[in-house]
Amino acid sequence: MHKKILFCLLLGSISFLSRGQSTHDVLISGGLDLLKTDNISIFKKTQVGFEGNYFVVRHFSVGFGGELWSANQKSSFVMGSRWYANDHVFIRFRGLIGANDATLGLGYTKPINSTFRFEGLGDYYFGGAAFALRFGVSVILR
Repeated sequence: MHKKILFCLLLGSISFLSRGQSTHDVLISGGLDLLKTDNISIFKKTQVGFEGNYFVVRHFSVGFGGELWSANQKSSFVMGSRWYANDHVFIRFRGLIGANDATLGLGYTKPINSTFRFEGLGDYYFGGAAFALRFGVSVILR
């Protein structure tokens, strides 16, 4: 009997620690574009982004943040949303206010522990007809 109870407690704690985001969690993330099709040469124009997302429901979040460029381009305020197909794969849509652009992206998150993740994603920029690959890190605040 004790073994069954111990097994159930162990299984429950493992599933709790390995869970993804939940309703009302906040996700803070930042990333750097590793490759962007409108860059003429490497490191001439660097783009960094940061955002905060609030999970309205388990698989859908709304967020805001910013995009910063090293070249002579305006920084942008960003508003958008993410829809998670599962705990790892998501689709995001963002509007870049300041750059007058919008992006549609597909991403993948790799959990390191219950709160820390690595993210890789690709974004298509409608205004500039450009594609970017981004790598970043994120933290879930519960």
